Amino acid sequence: MIVRWGLDDLESLLRELAIERPFVVASDRWANLPLRATGRWGEVPTDRIDEAAAAADGADGLLAVGGGSAIDLAKAVSAQTGLPLVSVPTTYSGAEWTEYFGVRDPDRRMKGGGGGAHLAGIVYEPRLTYDLPPEETVGTSLNALAHCAEALYVRGRNAEADREALEGANWINAKLPKVVADPHDDDARTKLLSGAEHAGRALALAGLGLGHAMAQALGGRFGIAHGAANALCLPPALRFNAPVTADAIARFGSAIGSDEPPARVEELARLGGFERLRDLGVPEDELDEVAEAAAQRAGAKANPRPASPAEVAQLLRAIW
Repeated sequence: MIVRWGLDDLESLLRELAIERPFVVASDRWANLPLRATGRWGEVPTDRIDEAAAAADGADGLLAVGGGSAIDLAKAVSAQTGLPLVSVPTTYSGAEWTEYFGVRDPDRRMKGGGGGAHLAGIVYEPRLTYDLPPEETVGTSLNALAHCAEALYVRGRNAEADREALEGANWINAKLPKVVADPHDDDARTKLLSGAEHAGRALALAGLGLGHAMAQALGGRFGIAHGAANALCLPPALRFNAPVTADAIARFGSAIGSDEPPARVEELARLGGFERLRDLGVPEDELDEVAEAAAQRAGAKANPRPASPAEVAQLLRAIW
């Protein structure tokens, strides 16, 4: 993966990858961004993957601009067409680092997923995050923080992922409050985005755990933003895993400057207004079904402590 910083380096990166006719996947929010394109798809998210792939006919590469929904859509098109993908993330989700993807309809409900995207490059531009709404800033940052925490204890963990995770967690914890206080603080935005980059690398190296499995099940069923779901699901997952992975969670706590890592995550989540699942419209009487779905996800199976559907339901009720 080739990584560059600054939108001014996008053209040189495309040339380095021999992409002369990029097809852009980006919502209308970025319609005025000056990008060289042979075509464009603006319905984000969408489950019309076949149509998006057909629209890319004649392109020799894909350029995704946006958050996880845009990048996941572009990854689905890349997997179907074989085209290389360059991502310009405008949130902190980390989707640019993995070849797998979820497919959501325009109401954000999950309609499938897969893998096999052809990742080629990433361009980080902090200026594109300046006007990100506070809830998206906090939610996607907490998603990145969950990547860091889980990389330290999932079954795929390794020394390189540990280093990336600890660096990412440190920057996210230090800079997220500053960004919330002053969204146009360039230094804070840049370092928060750098933290998300480290988190994405950790995700790619190690994988996901129970907190993400719960968040994915909630998002897929109710259309909840992935960041918001992770902001709420990480603390109970940390508490659940503490009996079997106390050392890893303590290292995570050191990186975020806290002897009580779940409480610190909750404090950061409140910066975006995330406190209870009920506030996001999740009905209590469907938590058992969500738990059943979460327990079957790959993240739950890679978790250091096995979690039964009943145990997952208990965790969900703790944050309902």
